[in-house]
Amino acid sequence: MPPNLPPQTMQAMVLEAGGKPLKPTELPVPKPKADQILLKVLACGVCRTDLHIVDGELNQPKLPLVLGHEIVGRVEALGPVVKGFEIGERVGVPWLGFTDGTCPYCLSGRENLCDDPRFTGYQINGGYAAYTVADARYCFKLPDGYSDAEAAPLLCAGLIGYRCLKMAKDALSGDPVSGTKRLGIYGFGAAAHIVAQVAQAQGCKIYAFTSPGDIKAQDFARELGAVWAGGSDEAPPEKLDAAIIFAPVGALIPAGLRAVRKGGVVVCGGIHMSDIPSFPYDILWEERVVRSVANLTRNDAREFLALAPTIPVKTTVAPMRLSQANEALEALRQGKLTGAAVLIPDG
Repeated sequence: MPPNLPPQTMQAMVLEAGGKPLKPTELPVPKPKADQILLKVLACGVCRTDLHIVDGELNQPKLPLVLGHEIVGRVEALGPVVKGFEIGERVGVPWLGFTDGTCPYCLSGRENLCDDPRFTGYQINGGYAAYTVADARYCFKLPDGYSDAEAAPLLCAGLIGYRCLKMAKDALSGDPVSGTKRLGIYGFGAAAHIVAQVAQAQGCKIYAFTSPGDIKAQDFARELGAVWAGGSDEAPPEKLDAAIIFAPVGALIPAGLRAVRKGGVVVCGGIHMSDIPSFPYDILWEERVVRSVANLTRNDAREFLALAPTIPVKTTVAPMRLSQANEALEALRQGKLTGAAVLIPDG
């Protein structure tokens, strides 16, 4: 343990049951196991996945549960077998919190599909608290140049957006005549505002789709360089090579298929989506593809956290106190956020 020991108890916002607001609770400060790091939470991003858990749409949470999987923390203590981290160092903790390392998916480099995974802020207590512990193997050193609040969205919104972009890579090879690469993004929130910057750095033109009439989000997309922004009920001015859907609305899959060219791909980046309505085969025909993205790998995290400062990716954040977690979730539910809400522990 470091010379300055952490307190015995801490404040946390706890989910006791789906469909109920988080409850301010005083909990014991967790003690790190042999392979864990104890972190003083500096910031924790608010993700739509958190909202799905609170609303009971993801039905396998550990209860009671401390949400939060975009954690920026300072190392306070190290388990005895932990290597590669130092007391006082700033690190990040993402959604993927544990994999078994022995299933066929882990052994083939697809640990995001592990048969026995555990996820931060879902089966493992997360960062809506003053302190948390995390398996050191799933923690990452963070790039300099980002404040604690600015770094938090990189750890899920950034990582999932990056993986989505990788899944669309083949379709984004570019027009054989003009070389133009056209990417549509449905749902212009935390993940979209990051991946749009990465995609533009890779030569893509961005077409942003928001809720119909959401002029604020459309203006935000244009500020970030989108060449077109409109409602999700509109057709883009030209066919897209690929589309990424972050909004949890199943009806956007047929819309995305109609928007992409022959051979285009529609990537679903969310962990939950409303039911997909039936659609005519002819909008899927001509080798269009629909695919989902599940979770992330540690390699995704290493690649993206190294890439982000070279672009450089700028995150737009709305810092709020930890005690305002319910208000932050409601603002996300109502579509009132520009960029990402980030919780800062009180004191």
